[in-house]
Amino acid sequence: MGFNILLVILGLAGLYYGGEWLVTGASRMALRFKVPALVIGLTIVAVGTSAPELFVSIRAVLGGQQGLSLGNVIGSNIANIGLILGLSGTISIVAVKQTLIRREIPILILITLVASALTLDGSVSRNDGLFLLAGFIAFNIFFYYIATRSDDDVDIEVPDEEEVDTTKNSVWVDVAYVVSGSVLLIIGAELMVTGASEIARQIGVSDLVIGITIVAFGTSLPELATSITAVVKKEDDIAIGNVIGSNVANLLLVLGATASIRDIQIDGTDLSIIEYVVMIGFTLLLIPFARNHQLSRVESAIFLGAYIAFIGYSFFAPA
Repeated sequence: MGFNILLVILGLAGLYYGGEWLVTGASRMALRFKVPALVIGLTIVAVGTSAPELFVSIRAVLGGQQGLSLGNVIGSNIANIGLILGLSGTISIVAVKQTLIRREIPILILITLVASALTLDGSVSRNDGLFLLAGFIAFNIFFYYIATRSDDDVDIEVPDEEEVDTTKNSVWVDVAYVVSGSVLLIIGAELMVTGASEIARQIGVSDLVIGITIVAFGTSLPELATSITAVVKKEDDIAIGNVIGSNVANLLLVLGATASIRDIQIDGTDLSIIEYVVMIGFTLLLIPFARNHQLSRVESAIFLGAYIAFIGYSFFAPA
């Protein structure tokens, strides 16, 4: 057991630093070739922050561990709202802009419902995956259009050109960051899936439970660190925008790319209606909880408490 826990920890480290290096190198290369910072935020950063979930899900589905792959996506979305927003809001009240309430959150709700509906036939097929990927592209095009044509604030975190100084290093250093980050992501995903699967086998729980709990928590660590830091610095837009953007990317990009590679068969994964209800319920609650343009400590505590209860249920509920 101890060795497998070590594999999970090493896998987490590889996923975290791999994602960081990939985003750093790709962002520097993009700025070096005069790609607008907004485009970097909508593409490279969005993909980079979802890279841990993406690599873990692809590795799991290629290994025939359908439950772990799907559980990682569903569990990450639950963790992003229940754990990350819940914990962030208990630290400090999170201000919520009107644009989030009337635009971004409804879009997330729609995507969550559509992605959930695609699984009702017992699988997420290649065609479903391609449809979700097309949705991810359309989502980014839409927000690029909004950001360039409208005066509204769009909550997208983009790199600061002053912080990303391309004059201090050669392009080969940037390439090394991208390559090293990609390699670390691959190794981290392999270690994470191997260790988590063995832990699941040894303690007698399914791959789905491990995916929804341990793996989902691990792959959500970059978002957790980002949101907590943002709340402490009073950058609430980044704190909540990070969560919404990550959930959209998990459903459209991660699930879409994974299913495009190989059909995800849901039958036999122990997935029940409970997981869907919690994911959809958490997402729907964002609107009434943010109705006063803030996420209070009480509402955040409800999210956090519900998340802890869900994790407990996942581990101890009868199979």
